[in-house]
Amino acid sequence: MAEITAKMVADLRAATGLGMMECKKALVEAEGDLAKAEEILRIKSGAKASKLAGRTAAEGVIATFVEGKVGALVEVNCETDFVAKDETFLAFAKAAAEAAAKANPADVEALGAVQAASGQSVEEIRKAAIAKLGENMSVRRFVRYETEGQIATYLHGSKIGVIVDYTGGDEQLGKDIAMHIAASKPICVSKDEVPAETLETERRIYTEQAAQSGKPAEIVAKMVEGRITKYLAEVTLVGQPFVKDPDQTVEKLLASKGAKVNAFTMFVVGEGIEKKVVDYAAEVAAAAKI
Repeated sequence: MAEITAKMVADLRAATGLGMMECKKALVEAEGDLAKAEEILRIKSGAKASKLAGRTAAEGVIATFVEGKVGALVEVNCETDFVAKDETFLAFAKAAAEAAAKANPADVEALGAVQAASGQSVEEIRKAAIAKLGENMSVRRFVRYETEGQIATYLHGSKIGVIVDYTGGDEQLGKDIAMHIAASKPICVSKDEVPAETLETERRIYTEQAAQSGKPAEIVAKMVEGRITKYLAEVTLVGQPFVKDPDQTVEKLLASKGAKVNAFTMFVVGEGIEKKVVDYAAEVAAAAKI
């Protein structure tokens, strides 16, 4: 049997909002598999899906650059929030975003070799910033869009960034859609883009939940389809109520403007990074014994 640690229980509680004993039992049943334990709890309690991978955090910023029909969104990480606010670090992030947009590098490694507007490569700027600030920093990921339509970006502070490729409408519509994405966090534009694996998991969970009602099979099938329809409306951009006017969906807003969203990407600083927690008190106590 896999060892069930207090941290595993705490992580599952944070993800589901359920009680400690419920989480521990689910982890035991799932033999320590956190994702499987979450699914077990969802079936038993009806809890909504969470994003376990996106709960942890690290420091840094999201930077954007748009020029004409080309734009880029970049996540740059560092070790502390103090450095994340430093002008040298912010200049590095800005240079990385501009280089990603203009040079169209194949990946993060290739981005490092791109010559920035200053004449230095992105990697040289990074190393100079590290030497000055005394902290490790890196470009974690980027996305670049080149469109026949328009590009909009939105930054919520410096921790959440969105880039949108859209056609039709105007500049204000693009900004509104980007802001909506940051607030409502859809996973894709329309239901056709929802990953088959994700949909299969949701359908399996809803089927198990509905089956526990004891209703006839045909009623269970209708219940499941109803839940799937609701789920798709919640996670797709066009199905969501528009954040600035919840009486209409994003789909209706776009239709009224003769517009279409072709693609979007949202980055959240540190999403999915396991951040080391340092117990300074314990370190000091240990040092005192030396």
